[in-house]
Amino acid sequence: MFSRQMRSRVAAALGCGALLSAALAGCSSSAPSSSASSSGPVTISLLAGGNDPAATKFATDLAAAFHKANPTITVKVETRPGGTDGDNLVKSRLATGSMNDVFLYNTGSLFQALHPDQTLQPLTDQPWVKDLTSDFKKTVSTSKALYGAPNGSTFDGGIMYNKKVYAKLGLSVPTTWAQFISNSKKIKAAGIIPVLASYGDTWTSQLFVLADFANVSAQVPGWAAKYTAGQEKYVNPPALAGFTHTEQVFDLGLMNKDYASLTNVNALKELATGQAAQYPMITVVIPNVEQSNPSQVNDIGYFAMPPDSGTPHATVWEAGGAYIPKSTTGAKLAAAEKLVAFINSPTGCDLQNTASLPSGPYAISTCTVPSNAPALVADEAKYQAAGTTGLALEFISPIKGPNLEKILVQVGSGITKAAAGAALYDNDVKAEAQQLALPGW
Repeated sequence: MFSRQMRSRVAAALGCGALLSAALAGCSSSAPSSSASSSGPVTISLLAGGNDPAATKFATDLAAAFHKANPTITVKVETRPGGTDGDNLVKSRLATGSMNDVFLYNTGSLFQALHPDQTLQPLTDQPWVKDLTSDFKKTVSTSKALYGAPNGSTFDGGIMYNKKVYAKLGLSVPTTWAQFISNSKKIKAAGIIPVLASYGDTWTSQLFVLADFANVSAQVPGWAAKYTAGQEKYVNPPALAGFTHTEQVFDLGLMNKDYASLTNVNALKELATGQAAQYPMITVVIPNVEQSNPSQVNDIGYFAMPPDSGTPHATVWEAGGAYIPKSTTGAKLAAAEKLVAFINSPTGCDLQNTASLPSGPYAISTCTVPSNAPALVADEAKYQAAGTTGLALEFISPIKGPNLEKILVQVGSGITKAAAGAALYDNDVKAEAQQLALPGW
């Protein structure tokens, strides 16, 4: 999964569980609801989305701004670990009824693992729900209710490309895989690296597969549900395409010669400077370019992974979520609902933009991308506006085999054939599904 993993990596490139008091600007409030005002001042707590500097600063800034706007509600901020330790803390507090009044956490399959119908307050009737994108609603809902508000921007997987190279060579954005290969051959003939591979960071090997999933979903609606039930496999089309595309760019000699050792950060530098033209990647890494090559960040554009046939769909990694546990009731519930709404108010949106420039569109219409956002965000927004997006598989299925990146390094290095790699991954997935005790496996 990329959402939590990559957001934390970017934050590290550009924490602890201590409560941050009002004196440290962690206290804050929002306009009291009628129930909150009738009972006088209210204090609630907010669990940040991590303990890294970016997560901590956003939570404390949010609390301070909320308090300034609504001085009768105080918000104490607590941080938490990332990764598995953070997951376990969230689950433990929900199970014991000791969760903070508002907490920031993942959406999608990790949200579903919280058993939201039993542990969370429904937010279906909140006025901001009408402003959410349909994709985001899916990631914070069950058949019974909607439980979360967005926190942060989305990001997309596909191809990041150098627009100046494309313009110089007279190339158009490809809409099919055949066009992508044709463009790549022309780029190679011009003496420019056509397709970057950065297996020095093995997680980057996965993009031709993971970023193609919106195309898989568009071709076979319900594929994710069947996959979760053990009825769809990667060894079969259309999911096999990501493996065959990984194989093909190697077989055609379209990759950089140092693919085995090149890192993600250095690959982005080569893309920004025009040494290379295309990079299968997730757009959440764009802050690295803002740091290393700020004058060239807007030379990088984005297009959805081109499918073998049909309309290209952008694969979306959704924003995080803000939730309220069932243990929060009464005046505290009213105050917590106000805090959740405040996250995507004009002030809250400004705080999100200040915390980090978005690497994709927002999942709610009340937040807008600032004019100084990287240019590729506008490219991503076109797919959202056209309705040609789809969620990344991790948001709609709990299964992702742990060895995908290693398998795809082998496929992308000519060691393992695409079909054999897909079969290996299907076995990897089977073991993971059995460990999760999912039916059908």
